[in-house]
Amino acid sequence: MQIHVVKQGETIDSIANFYNITSNTIISTNEIPYPYTLVVGQSLVIPIVGRIYIVKQGDTLYQIAENFGISYQQLAGVNQLLPNQTLMVGQKLYIPPLPKREVEINAYVEPFGKEVSEDLINAAKEASPFLTYLAPFSFKVLRDGSLKPPLLNDFPEIAEDNRVVLMMVLTNLEEGQFSAELGRTILTNEDIQKTLIDNIIETAKDLGFKDIHFDFEFLPPEERENYVEFLRRAKQRLSREGFLMSVALAPKVSGEQEGLWYEAHDYPQIGAIADFVVLMTYEWGYSGGPPRAVSPIDEVRKVVNYAITTMPPTKIMLGQNLYGYDWTLPYVPGGEYAKAISPQRAIELARTYQVPIEFDETAQAPFFEYVDNDNNEHIVWFEDARSIQAKFNLVKEYGLRGISYWKLGLPFPQNWLLIEDNFNVTKRIE
Repeated sequence: MQIHVVKQGETIDSIANFYNITSNTIISTNEIPYPYTLVVGQSLVIPIVGRIYIVKQGDTLYQIAENFGISYQQLAGVNQLLPNQTLMVGQKLYIPPLPKREVEINAYVEPFGKEVSEDLINAAKEASPFLTYLAPFSFKVLRDGSLKPPLLNDFPEIAEDNRVVLMMVLTNLEEGQFSAELGRTILTNEDIQKTLIDNIIETAKDLGFKDIHFDFEFLPPEERENYVEFLRRAKQRLSREGFLMSVALAPKVSGEQEGLWYEAHDYPQIGAIADFVVLMTYEWGYSGGPPRAVSPIDEVRKVVNYAITTMPPTKIMLGQNLYGYDWTLPYVPGGEYAKAISPQRAIELARTYQVPIEFDETAQAPFFEYVDNDNNEHIVWFEDARSIQAKFNLVKEYGLRGISYWKLGLPFPQNWLLIEDNFNVTKRIE
């Protein structure tokens, strides 16, 4: 695959001619709506084998080859050049595809209301060929150790049809919020814990779940050791019954990090107990906060740098959002919440209001500003092919287990194409 960023004056036809493919291929691959107009700064995925590189001032074969992870002799050979040949600025070079590595991919799916929407079912169907795990969110733990299940509808059948492991997500949610008191009730009563683990095992067997995933958040800091002991007790039971066990972790950058989200999550101990963990590396930019990238790569890298000092990289799944936010300006704390939008919708907004898409190099994330029809100013931060590829490169650099997406339902076709281009997705079910 090639990622192409649209420049001023370019059209779908001119880009297609450059890569020697049809315009319809670009339109269908990127799901560009009629009338098929582009936005300056928009990233396109170009479905070619390998990629094309345009030589810049000062480039050498050796430098280019090193940047792409191949030998300069191979780069010279595939382009019919001499190894010591001087390059011309603007010259086209073909970069052959690199070997793919194995990863695991998870995606949460969160149904609302009294029945699962057709759009959400279709999103799960479209994503499942690229998934190792599918995680309906969530089984709510009640104060007596019983469970309130989510709507499942077609999810078990979709998982089975695509050799995807069903992940059973357990949360301490009460009335739509993570409850510290519910967490305390569970973690300080071994009888309730035993009942809870019994109910988890019975429900998982009945419904076909193979991985048990604990997402207990905003736990009281003083329950840190109790949470570790509960997970250790649960792991012993679950392993005997043949289940995997995974845990969602707040995005910490040190063991001493303060804050209600962080303190009860002990990376070294939980990393030693769990089969794998999911780092919730998103929501730096969130709906109730000031505008910024949702998962800026500089912040994500800090979390990974800490995590790999506490557990093997092969236990770590990198959290990744499949959405962006549209903030109305000026931002006022406690004021109007930003609206979650899909990457596709973000591009539509930029096209509608005829504004270019910019790219923050530090955060490795796209954004743009616009003024709506009521003269309100907005800023949108979202994900595109470049920002996702940056996270994929991070997974490769650190040798991480894979990626976990929050959450299905907002269309982002480029993401799945880039997974296929970068990785071989592990399927745990034969």
